[in-house]
Amino acid sequence: MDSNLSCKGDILIVDDTPDNLRLLSAMLTNQGYDVRSVRSGSAALMGVQNQPPDLILLDINMPGMNGYEVCQHLKEKPHTEVIPVIFISALNEVLDKVKAFSMGGVDYISKPFQTEEVLVRVENQLKLRRLQVQLQKSLEQERALNQRIEELATLEERNRIARDIHDSLGHALVALNIQMETALTLWQDTPDKAYDCLTEAKQLGSDALKAVRQSVSNLRSDPLQGQLLESAIATLSHEFHRTTGIQPECQIYISHSLSNPVNTAAYRIVQESLTNICKHANATSVKIHLQSTPSGLSLFIQDNGSGFQVEANRTGFGLQGIRERVAALGGNLEITSNPGTGCCITASFPTGNK
Repeated sequence: MDSNLSCKGDILIVDDTPDNLRLLSAMLTNQGYDVRSVRSGSAALMGVQNQPPDLILLDINMPGMNGYEVCQHLKEKPHTEVIPVIFISALNEVLDKVKAFSMGGVDYISKPFQTEEVLVRVENQLKLRRLQVQLQKSLEQERALNQRIEELATLEERNRIARDIHDSLGHALVALNIQMETALTLWQDTPDKAYDCLTEAKQLGSDALKAVRQSVSNLRSDPLQGQLLESAIATLSHEFHRTTGIQPECQIYISHSLSNPVNTAAYRIVQESLTNICKHANATSVKIHLQSTPSGLSLFIQDNGSGFQVEANRTGFGLQGIRERVAALGGNLEITSNPGTGCCITASFPTGNK
């Protein structure tokens, strides 16, 4: 064998005739194959258990255990059933060939051997075997990738649920807290107004409790509840005014159809922004501008409140939720703020699929 030839496959030859073993072994070894030879079916099964080959050349007529029986044993074992078996025999009866294939053989070579025929049939089966191995590896990689995708999807779903719970309950709970604080402030001097605040707080608490009880169904429902985006934003603006006494300046121009995900994201961002302004900003003026275009939607929210350092507040859940929503839709987001100068949030979204 040429020492420069690399091993092209591991082949096990099973034949009780020494001359056949020597001939086939020399023929295949010279072509760069790694060849093993045994003279009985029992020896073949032992050799396969210790070191499964890439291909088996199996004589049919052998004493003790014939080739059919050997092949049957191989096909019964999960770790050996995939090994291709080429039957070899001096017989050339049609019945023998049919039986060979029915037992799990992949090809059939008749004696006396023709070198070109043997090499072509062997290499053909080895190529098929290599393709099977590559396919199996690809399938395993695909399964691993699918598992990873499922894990990421689960993580994203958890984040989405967390955002939706925060969005659904956060606004009501912040408003409730403000009403409670106002009631405590007014309790001594103006108990009637304090009572009104407590009544409002009770209603907000009831709304929050209802949202908790229906959280699972609400998470998968449309937060706009079938409303147009401009109507849903107007409702948020009215609730903000009722809670803070500040009437937002709203300019909304929706002249092009938008996808449900874009509508939902825009609504949630306005809701989250108003909640943050109500909770932290101490603002006296709020502007909300939305405008649709053939290419998408632009959103602008500005307040004149206390402001903050953007880089120092990147992990706050509200801002994080806004960033995640914009990123999930392939949009662009800019948050501008400094202490004492208020905050400006500018977002744009592509139109998306309806």
